[in-house]
Formats: sequence, structure tokens, C-alpha cells
Amino acid sequence: MLKGKNIILGVTGGIAVYKAADLASKLTQAGAKLKVVMTKSGTEFVQPMTFEALTGNPVVTEMYGPKAPQGITHITLADAADVVVIAPATANIIAKIASGIADDMLTCIVLATKAPVVIAPAMHNNMYTNPITQENIQKLKKRGFHIIPAAHGRLASGDIGYGRLPDVSEIMGHIQTVLGKKGDFTGKRVVVTAGGTQEAIDPIRFISNRSSGKMGYAVAEAARDRGAQVTLITAPTSLPDPVGVEMVKIKSIVQMRDAVVKAVQKTDILIMSAAGADFIPKTTATQKIKKSDAGLTLELVKAPDILTEIKDGKFFKVGFKAETQNLVDNAREKLYKTNLDLIVANDVTKEGSGFGTDTNEVTIINKKGESEHLPLMTKREVADKILDRVVKLLPKRKK
Repeated sequence: MLKGKNIILGVTGGIAVYKAADLASKLTQAGAKLKVVMTKSGTEFVQPMTFEALTGNPVVTEMYGPKAPQGITHITLADAADVVVIAPATANIIAKIASGIADDMLTCIVLATKAPVVIAPAMHNNMYTNPITQENIQKLKKRGFHIIPAAHGRLASGDIGYGRLPDVSEIMGHIQTVLGKKGDFTGKRVVVTAGGTQEAIDPIRFISNRSSGKMGYAVAEAARDRGAQVTLITAPTSLPDPVGVEMVKIKSIVQMRDAVVKAVQKTDILIMSAAGADFIPKTTATQKIKKSDAGLTLELVKAPDILTEIKDGKFFKVGFKAETQNLVDNAREKLYKTNLDLIVANDVTKEGSGFGTDTNEVTIINKKGESEHLPLMTKREVADKILDRVVKLLPKRKK
């Protein structure tokens, strides 16, 4: 997503500059062509040499004078940018941009660029909540600037409140969301399910499976980064909520079914990557079941099959099949039974391809029964491979 993208990272004065250094490192590692532009106050907190070492590129700090880059002007940088990111953004820089002031390299770039601008405010709570700052933020939002809400927590002053610079992973998510707005899924609505459902035995215990939700979250983020409007229906996981994705959190397979049935009324694509329960307890105890030497016998009944219940919907349907044997045959059976357009099958007994891993090795089978094997790769790479096939087949689907 970020590879080869021309990104301007504006760094202004504030203690949160240390997070900007981490952001610069992460963007560079992701393959972005990063140019850091620092205000004078920004250099008072961290020396430009830090960003030069992290990015491998010279840092721009002045428009004129001996330290100004030869042949590089604010127009050159503004025209080349795919996105301009200001992190941290002080109350001062926000006020200047909102007023159209262009008195240094960074503000000139912002005024001259036609690229989207992402602003991550960071300041003391009193400054952030001040009506003037909030008015300036709202003004920028109305003008199309992408403002990342400040985080809540402990501030440099020791106070607790809003004004912290969000975590780098969240800022990265916002950058990817902005860059993906003109992707090949622009205008498409995508519903993704993720995680292993939890079926209650009593108020404390439940039956579940080993699914971590990583595959579904990767699919949701990949669709978002390609311009889709994404709804992620997820069972409990330890994963952070993806930025720019509508979250619907459920626990049981019945709750997931109800959420999916509602969501697909307005969707173009459904990707069922969740590991929903196949069997659920017939009854759920209202109080904790006490330990007994006699043991415990549970009566299980068949769980709702979501894909079977919605198999005739007018949207593109992708299913997943985790197996330990007869992978392709079992996947094809599910493909035809639930009227899927694609099914993604993986053998969870293979190293690196099971639950909880960051990688996956899958076989994708289409409606004709034709299979394509993908070697072991990251789940994000698998997600994009799946979406590559969806975008090709979607126009051909008969509704």
C-alpha cells in the first residue's frame, strides 16, 4: 500500500516528536518515499540528523539560506506528494493552516499541494479543548483536511486528558485510509467476518476455537486500503480495531448471523473469514455450574449456518474453509452447497498456516471448481490476493 508513495512528513515542535521519529521509520520500512520537513520549533526537540538517519534522505528545515536544499522548493515538494502528514501538529501550526498563513516551508507546502493532508494534533489538553483550537480543527475538516482525533491519556505535564499524539499504528492506518480512497474498491461496500465465536455454557465458561481473527482483520484492512467502505463483524479477539472500519462486535454465532443478515442488505461483497461454531450448547446455565466429581455432560446442537441462510443474496460471496484433511474436496463441497463465488481453503496442520499465525498458505477455488494454490505468505498478502480475484470476477457475476 505504501510502497513507492511520496509522503511529506511535517514535524512541528512538541514532546511527541519522538513518536514522529518512529512513524518516519515505519513509513520508510514500508517502502514509502519519505521527505521530512521540520519547523524551527521541531528542531528544538529532535535534531534533523535523527530523521536523516531513519529515512536516508536529507531533512528540509529552511526555505532560504545555506541550509535550504538546492533545487527543491515548496512547489516541487507539494506537486510530488501523494499525501502530506503533519505529526505532531501543534495548536500553532493548526491555527496557521486554518488562517492560510504560509511563512515557512511546511505551511507553504500545505497551501500549495493538491494532495490530501493528514493532521495529527498533539498538545496539552487545555490547548486542544480550547474553543479556538476546536474551531480551527472544524474549519480544516470542512475544507477536506483529514484530522486524526488526539488520544486520551497522561500528558507531558503530568495531567490526564486529550492531547496525546495517537499511536504510530493508528496514524499509519489513517494514512493508508486516505491513500486508498481512489483504489479499485472505491464505492464498494464490503462486509467481513472475523474471529472464533464464543458459545456460552454458563455465565463464566464458553466453547470456542483457536481462531485469532488475524485473517479477517487483514482482509478488512486490505479492502479499506483499496477504497472500500468496510464493516467488520468480529468475535472477541486481542487485535486493535482497524482504523477507518465500521466495527460490529459480537460473541456468539447467533449474534454473528443476525449481524451479517442485517449488514448484507446494503453490501456488494461478503467475505466470511470467521471461524463460526459448528455446534453450540443446547441450553445455557443461568448460574455457574459447580465442579462435581461426577463430571459434566454437555448436549450440543447444530449451530446456524450463516452462508446457507443467505446463499441467494445479490452480492459477491467469499467463504473460508479450515481443514485438516481432504482440503480441496471439502472446500469444493462447501462452495457448491452455499453457492459461493470463491472459497479460500487452508490446511491448519501445515506449519505457518494454522490459527494464530501471521502467515497463511491457501488454495483459492472459484465457482467453476478451478483451484489455485498460493504459497506461504503474510495474511495481509493473502488478503490482497483474494481481493485481486474478487475485483476481476465481480463485474462478471450474474445477479
